[in-house]
Amino acid sequence: MSREDPGPELLFIGGERVEPDGGYYEVVDPATEEVVGLAPEASRAQVDAAADAARTAFATWSRTRPEERAAILDRAAALIARDAEAHTRLARRESGATTATARGMQVAVAAARFRRYARGALEPVERALPPQVNEAGPMGPSSVLGALAVRRPVGVVACVTSYNNPWANPAGKIAPALALGNTVVVKPAPQDPLSVYAMAHALAEAGVPDGVVNVVTGSLPAVGEAVVGSPEVDMVSFTGSTAVGQAIGAVCGGMLKRQLMELGGKGAALVFDDLDDRALAAAVRGIGTTFSFYSGQICTAPTRVLVQRAIHDRLVAGLAGYAGALTVGHPADRGTVVGPVVSAAHRDRVEGYVSLGRDEGARVVTGGERPDGPGLELGFYVAPTLLVDCAPGMRVVREEIFGPVVVVLPFDDEDEAVALANDTDYGLIDYVWSGDMARAFRVAGRLRSGGVGINTIGRNMEAPFGGFKRSGIGRDVGSYALHAYSELQALVWPGG
Repeated sequence: MSREDPGPELLFIGGERVEPDGGYYEVVDPATEEVVGLAPEASRAQVDAAADAARTAFATWSRTRPEERAAILDRAAALIARDAEAHTRLARRESGATTATARGMQVAVAAARFRRYARGALEPVERALPPQVNEAGPMGPSSVLGALAVRRPVGVVACVTSYNNPWANPAGKIAPALALGNTVVVKPAPQDPLSVYAMAHALAEAGVPDGVVNVVTGSLPAVGEAVVGSPEVDMVSFTGSTAVGQAIGAVCGGMLKRQLMELGGKGAALVFDDLDDRALAAAVRGIGTTFSFYSGQICTAPTRVLVQRAIHDRLVAGLAGYAGALTVGHPADRGTVVGPVVSAAHRDRVEGYVSLGRDEGARVVTGGERPDGPGLELGFYVAPTLLVDCAPGMRVVREEIFGPVVVVLPFDDEDEAVALANDTDYGLIDYVWSGDMARAFRVAGRLRSGGVGINTIGRNMEAPFGGFKRSGIGRDVGSYALHAYSELQALVWPGG
């Protein structure tokens, strides 16, 4: 159960709360710079113990009836919902998300994901294949062979999670992995791990057997490296930066581990000049979520705006007005739309990109300076920032900033828009705004990205999620997550 004052947290290994060998580190509130709680520093031996516990538990958990796994996941969802307000306060304090975001997009989504994969545990894992007729030959007499393709659990899954959503992101890994009969070792992001421990305690209360879920933390990369490199880990599911994903991928490749990677993004929003005023306003609101949603700390944000030249100035004016009207403030305040970024180091990184953009020749239309005012003396706040007069080769155009910063480039025709959109190492989600649906779908088909939003930033949570190019490997969400956390086994037998 989430606690109002979590105090020193303990590692969660084999169903037990374990004192950390390495002591504790402070988890800091990004809005106030106050200490929220103390997170444990695991040793390599404790990581090994967590992986061993998961391996031992796998033998039994993988053979439990799907109905039993479903019932436990359902109970976990109910327990998370029961304590939603306490969880919301904890998530807000350690991640810097606004109250509405912490409640609706973190805790509520986590509960929804456990409910979804409670149903997922009951989805069929067998698929019948057409029978094969073999004529008599060197291999024996004529025969008819039947076959099934059956999904089996991978084994022990390392869930290495991101800091921008300490509830929904871990739940999106843990729930489908458990639904298929896997066991997990969870390594949360160091900035906001306390919510993940709260989730693990809810799972234990729901009846998850000892060792099925294990949580280890650390402030330095060594703990994550130990988790990923453990010989007992069969699969790594990672959400985070492309650079870290590449390092994890190298380990997985060397050890032939399965992997699911949801990495960086530099999403393009292609805005065509056939929009009417109402549709253009909708595009502004959609693109404007980069400023407001998680303070831009989200890989799916439309951070590169490609706008047809005839409406360039109108769109820029709309975005500037939208950004300027957003209230930057403490996440607990009712009127706050933009809270802090997660840490001082990340604030400095985002501000460094804005300064770099100026040096590269971009013009700051709004933002660009650290916000000030009552209540903002402390905390890691970044003003929503709009950069125009950008060129394709600029680093602010090519690199993931992961903050409330939008860059704008003009284009003349459809071919140029597609070329600019695809001129990136990333390929997670792009967006097309057009009054011509035939054009929108045509352009979407030419974009090298794992998803395309057409006149929307909304997501269908049953649609596959993942990236092309350096934005990731594999797909999850909906039933695709069940596929990701399973291996295919072929069963073949002689027909009658």
